[in-house]
Amino acid sequence: MAVSARPRQAIAIIGALGLALAATACGSDDDSSGSNANSAECSAYEKYKGNDGKKVSIYASIRDAEADLLEQSWEQFVDCTGIEIDYEGSGEFEAQLQVRVDGGNAPDIAFIPQPGLLARFAQAGKLKEASADTKSMAEQNYSPDWLKYSTVDGKFYGAPLGSNVKSFVWYSPKTFKEKGWEVPTTWDQLIALSDKIAADGTKPWCVGIESGDATGWPATDWIEDLMLRTQTPEVYDQWTTHGIPFNDPKVAEALDRAGTILKNEKYVNGGFGGVKSIPTTSFQEAGTPILQNKCALHRQASFYANQWPEGTKVAEDGDVFAFYFPAIDESKGKPVLGGGEFTAAFADRPEVQAVQTYLASGEYANARAKLGNWVSANNKLDAANVANPIDKLSVQILQDKGTVFRFDGSDLMPAAVGSGTFWKGMIEWINGKDTATVLSTIESSWPK
Repeated sequence: MAVSARPRQAIAIIGALGLALAATACGSDDDSSGSNANSAECSAYEKYKGNDGKKVSIYASIRDAEADLLEQSWEQFVDCTGIEIDYEGSGEFEAQLQVRVDGGNAPDIAFIPQPGLLARFAQAGKLKEASADTKSMAEQNYSPDWLKYSTVDGKFYGAPLGSNVKSFVWYSPKTFKEKGWEVPTTWDQLIALSDKIAADGTKPWCVGIESGDATGWPATDWIEDLMLRTQTPEVYDQWTTHGIPFNDPKVAEALDRAGTILKNEKYVNGGFGGVKSIPTTSFQEAGTPILQNKCALHRQASFYANQWPEGTKVAEDGDVFAFYFPAIDESKGKPVLGGGEFTAAFADRPEVQAVQTYLASGEYANARAKLGNWVSANNKLDAANVANPIDKLSVQILQDKGTVFRFDGSDLMPAAVGSGTFWKGMIEWINGKDTATVLSTIESSWPK
């Protein structure tokens, strides 16, 4: 599931830094573009000029403090090009985007976090194919693994923007040091560590999949990560597109492998109870017993940094940090599960194409990263510009040439499955229903 959540740490500082950066972006007011930026600062934006006074609307799910940072990130572009960007964020983005498109009031650009939704608009003829400049910029700065998610029927519709990494296990560096535990780098080491912790009388894992109407989604992330670790990336792709049935033995293998942790009473659920407590434990609270040494491990995405209590130091030498969820067969590469947004355009006016191209650039990625609280798979992003330790680790993983990235599977599947029977099936499976029955039920729900 794509979740828009970021760490709270240093928001106030980030905001102040953003204002300072914005202030330095403004120079003389006699620039030939009619902007407030001086010529030296604007040299990187020459190719986007020629649209002074034009307006581009952008619509997304990003709101509040994150939206403020987003708008700060393109201020120099606006000042240098004279293109005005009108941004709106909404908590009902997915539903309202469809309403706006159907009503003939589509935004010029939308940041769409679900490739399936992007494909639906593209196949309906609502999206505009990205310009040659945007496509070229995207191909220079993003891996083919990423670009395929915004390519529909051979046509490219827009570059990725922000990203998140889901293949993480959270832990306490302080506790690990005190206990003499080593961060595992292989699956066998992860299981050996879990056994050691359990033998010492502590439940090694804490897990929670309660999320209101979306209860179950954290368990789907487990299955997706295990599909990438027990099968090839190609099999994962077949699974998410129904090239193999949902009840295929390969899927059963991944689910059963997840069950060696999630349905193991010796392993879970530290701080909350046993296996049956998992569906009623909120995903927001699920990892917090790590701070009380009631559990040691919590598999959750980079955005979980947002859930630690205020004052918690998230760092390699801090109160909590995360390590890469180890591969099972290292010969298959370094599989990484994640998510992100894509810049899809509903208009192809020159100023819209200019903004879409800029958002795919290394200049934009670094401008946004310097404001903090953000991750991107853009290979021109300098990790030195990423201050938050977990975000820095995420960028390093995304830029690792050994990384095999795949998008969140439930976001790729039809909604009836991905956010329907798959979520529900994971609740039933945790509560005791057998693997074969659960997978067959999900399979029968796939749209014909």
